[in-house]
Amino acid sequence: MPLPSNVTNQLATAIHERRAILFAGAGLSISVGLPSWRELIVHMAEELGLGHEVGPQHGISYHTLAEYYRISTGSIGPLRSWMDRNWKISESAIRNSRLHELIIGLDFPLIYTTNYDRNIESAYEAHGLAYVKVSNARDIAHTNDRMTQIVKFHGDFEDDQSLVITETDYFNRLEFDSPLDIKFRSDALGKTVLFIGYSMNDMNIRLLLHKLWRTWQISGYERSRPRSFVFMSRADPIQEAVLAQWGLTAVTGESDDPEVSLTAFLTELHEQVSRLRRPEDHGAPA
Repeated sequence: MPLPSNVTNQLATAIHERRAILFAGAGLSISVGLPSWRELIVHMAEELGLGHEVGPQHGISYHTLAEYYRISTGSIGPLRSWMDRNWKISESAIRNSRLHELIIGLDFPLIYTTNYDRNIESAYEAHGLAYVKVSNARDIAHTNDRMTQIVKFHGDFEDDQSLVITETDYFNRLEFDSPLDIKFRSDALGKTVLFIGYSMNDMNIRLLLHKLWRTWQISGYERSRPRSFVFMSRADPIQEAVLAQWGLTAVTGESDDPEVSLTAFLTELHEQVSRLRRPEDHGAPA
């Protein structure tokens, strides 16, 4: 899947100069065996005694069902504990994940993720690399620019209050005025952002992309905005046109398998970045 040279050069140069942010979604975790949202819905329905008559096909999203779970049980804590137990991937699976290895090799200074799991953190640990995790305002005060920041944009299992899982949580975050939202806007204004592992049908991420574009548009300096990219496993002319209107370049794969497409894309990107780096610059596995 050869990338257009202008895309390769701009993105690889931004990564090489440490002016790039990776923003990773559920597709990255699913690649190492994380359960699907459907399994989460089934678990909540069974625990609440609802049987199998709930789910997307009945107009019920997992956000809405999680909201009902919190109303019914009085707390999201038990659900968070179940997710923490069941959404763990073995160290060997993480260590052998080519996608995680490529991400580490690209050496982003900032990695944002909407995933609750700690697979990215585990990958850094498996390869013996330091990082700092950011999931709330307290963590922001303790960031360290010398280490990769892994920003848990929708929360972390170690902090129930940080989780964005119920419908109310998501509606509250649509204001984009939380400490992590403010941090992202600040980080993203001067850097290239690469989004991977997302469905462009996800309205939450679409609104985030739109807000980022609006920030630049209102500033009056939209032409100075660093170019940002969204990886899509297959070409979609409609989505590509809408994203282009918001100042984002869609990079598309050629495989029916999203993991294969993403791996091919990151492999080619890694090769380009490696050519820009001097041998002594390599501090992470390739």
